[in-house]
Amino acid sequence: MRRNAKWLSAARIGLYAFLVISAAFFLLPLYVMLVTSLKGMPEIREGNMLSLPHAPTVAAWVKAWSSACTGLSCNGIQVGFLNSLKILFPSVTMSIAVGAVTGYALSLWRPRGAAWLFGILMAVAFVPYQVFLFPLVRMFSYVGLNSSLPGIIVVHTIFGLPTMTLIFRNYFAGIPLELIKAARVDGAGFWRIFGAIMLPMAVPIIVVAIILQVTGIWNDFIFGLVFAGRENFPMTVQLNNIVNSTQGEREYNVDMAATILTALVPLGVYFISGRWFVRGIAAGAVKG
Repeated sequence: MRRNAKWLSAARIGLYAFLVISAAFFLLPLYVMLVTSLKGMPEIREGNMLSLPHAPTVAAWVKAWSSACTGLSCNGIQVGFLNSLKILFPSVTMSIAVGAVTGYALSLWRPRGAAWLFGILMAVAFVPYQVFLFPLVRMFSYVGLNSSLPGIIVVHTIFGLPTMTLIFRNYFAGIPLELIKAARVDGAGFWRIFGAIMLPMAVPIIVVAIILQVTGIWNDFIFGLVFAGRENFPMTVQLNNIVNSTQGEREYNVDMAATILTALVPLGVYFISGRWFVRGIAAGAVKG
């Protein structure tokens, strides 16, 4: 009886009620998007937004992927998907690689007042990036990088560096200096210690960095619109064009299918590596 009374305590009931309500709050939009994408337009016009589809069909998904109009072009969202992949892989790789090396170097640099100086250096991470758009456009136009794939990759790499440097510096700062000193006694240099000792220990924080960068870069809209150029628009820009360039009847099922397709990569990353993300945060992402 006592065990049952403890199980049915007011605090536990309130906790589970809060979790259920929170889950419903966040999952309800996804449910509406999914069931709408599986309905035909006659059924959508009936107005039963929460009802399951009477005759489920993937025609909206096929059209969103291969033939939906993104302005004057009607090649679907697949073009933006390929462009997003071209932008994503080099941007994530370069920002994490440079951020890891820079964070490791800063974790070893501990003069008096280093914490204050590091805070000043990292302040740029919290400056709204819209402030830099016009100067960057002018500079990239001057060097010939504006409206190009290398240009958008450079932009994502630059703006990802402060955050990547911050989390890697905080993680490496939690590793005992004695371990590094012992490696130096054995003759290991900066790069040998970094590659053979620090990186293998940093797998959880690398996963955190990958999740943050993949999510941020894949979901970006403003940088892709300003710097990528018409031939390299990422998936988010193509999605906006699909939703806002409809002529005649607005096909809500196609819009919903295109939206889910755009979100599949970040969702997949979270589902696959969510356990590592929590472990990385607990292991040092908030240390320092």
